[in-house]
Amino acid sequence: MDPSAVARLDHERRDRTGVPEVIFAAGKTLEQNVALVGALYARTGFALATRIPADQRAALASAYPDAVLEPLSGALRRGALPRSAHRVAVVCAGTSDLPVAEEAAFTLDALGHDAVRAADVGVAGIHRLFDALDDIAACRVVIVVAGMEGALPSVVAGLVRAPVIAVPTSVGYGAAFEGLAALLGMLNACAPGVAVVNIDNGFGAAALAHKIVGT
Repeated sequence: MDPSAVARLDHERRDRTGVPEVIFAAGKTLEQNVALVGALYARTGFALATRIPADQRAALASAYPDAVLEPLSGALRRGALPRSAHRVAVVCAGTSDLPVAEEAAFTLDALGHDAVRAADVGVAGIHRLFDALDDIAACRVVIVVAGMEGALPSVVAGLVRAPVIAVPTSVGYGAAFEGLAALLGMLNACAPGVAVVNIDNGFGAAALAHKIVGT
């Protein structure tokens, strides 16, 4: 397949904005995703795809044996960008939030940064957060991923100097409204220094962290 028939890849985006072109694989066919990953890598030596449909992941990874697949979120990269000296924390409230947290962490690694993970440290057992707090506080930026009522980012922002990027997830019972409750809770965080991205948008949080630490 000629990739130009389905997309106009922005090969100069990294030079212009600091964040490279990334393929949003959801809604695309396997043939389209294979062609776009190949074309992007051939031109720039780097390709990152997110939200690959579950039934395409194995085939897309098989098409490019040099690629690295993140199975929880369905992200894939070929090649690597230069490593930075920056560490960004990815704090995950619960195990059910891990796919979104791993999308953020995988994207950070692809963009050249070290992701410092702290998983299952939600407010239901707040003591678990304190066990990881020294490592979190040593990072330049902290990404906090949470569903349910979305309280964790406000707690973290009250404990660290670094800016906090809050990511609401669609995890929760009916009144969570597929992440809307967490989103509104994070937007109303009482601790200053919290920025909020869209529901389940781990990639967007990582891109913002990348710009904060310096592109």
